[in-house]
Amino acid sequence: MNIYRYEQNPLITPADVQPYHEGFKVIGAFNAGVAEYNGETLLLLRVAEQPINDDPDTVLAPMYNSATGRIDLVELDRNDERYDFSDPRVVRDRSQSATFAYLTSISYIRIARSTDGRHFTIDSKPFIYPSNEQEVFGVEDPRVTKIGYDYYIYFSVVSPVGIGESMVSTKDFINVTHHGMIFSPDNKDVLIFPEKIGGKYYALHRPTMKSVGMPEIWIAESDNLLYWGNHKHLIGLREGMWDSGRIGGGVVPIRTERGWLELYHGATKEHRYCMGAILLDLENPAKVIARSASPVLEPDAPYEKEGFFGDVVFSCGAIVEGDTVKMYYGVADTSMACAELSMKEILDSLVYE
Repeated sequence: MNIYRYEQNPLITPADVQPYHEGFKVIGAFNAGVAEYNGETLLLLRVAEQPINDDPDTVLAPMYNSATGRIDLVELDRNDERYDFSDPRVVRDRSQSATFAYLTSISYIRIARSTDGRHFTIDSKPFIYPSNEQEVFGVEDPRVTKIGYDYYIYFSVVSPVGIGESMVSTKDFINVTHHGMIFSPDNKDVLIFPEKIGGKYYALHRPTMKSVGMPEIWIAESDNLLYWGNHKHLIGLREGMWDSGRIGGGVVPIRTERGWLELYHGATKEHRYCMGAILLDLENPAKVIARSASPVLEPDAPYEKEGFFGDVVFSCGAIVEGDTVKMYYGVADTSMACAELSMKEILDSLVYE
């Protein structure tokens, strides 16, 4: 498959973003939702900021205080055997009856704007910021679905009680209406289809199983975008393949003549993230028509292989112009990049069931 990675990649890096919090540094500007508005390409960046800490024996965990509206810092001792520091993103407290975790950074959503899709300027202030007790550890990985004149923006919200999915809407990317949590913990990787199908709205989502089951893609339906039901398992993991460890939605489904095209992320058990595709029936999106045997895009460039969490390409949003799919994707849990692919080549690469 022909893949054209932009020469400007990575398009946005942490160095391009000024910290919003005093005494913090930006460690990630990635996994952005994508929208077109007023002739501009908008990337709704997940910006991750980490407290600056000169003490090698401690880790500072930031937490949003919903009572004060400020960020509190929890100091964790690296020599304390209760804590597991093996993952740079998370510190786990093994002493709790149910494992408790702190995040080493806090995330919020900030808008980057471009007239050519390659060179971006970044707003100085957050667009969506933690605002309640469900967002103590931040808001992450937004996706954007345009329906009519409204842009629906939904994102993971993280707190000590779990990860769920909340939603806001806007018409102008200035004024925002909050709609609350639409998928309860533990759930993430939500994608809402851009139009009704058979009189219903549809969404993909990824429950995170803690007992029976695996992190796989489900589909649900709704009458109003707020209350979701009739949940069905859509696709699962494939042992020995590039998506054997976990899978989740990436790009808002794209209508094609052959079906709804979903570009999703899949990881191996060793946490190597690639991008693949499934094709869903136009009239019944709970029916899978075809699926990638091999990745559509996999970590190859240095900026995809090296970073805060390397060997990651994470599908975020696409702009389709004729046969060209402009794919914006997160790289190495650090930055944003873009690649162009052929819609026909993607569809022709799928294995039909």
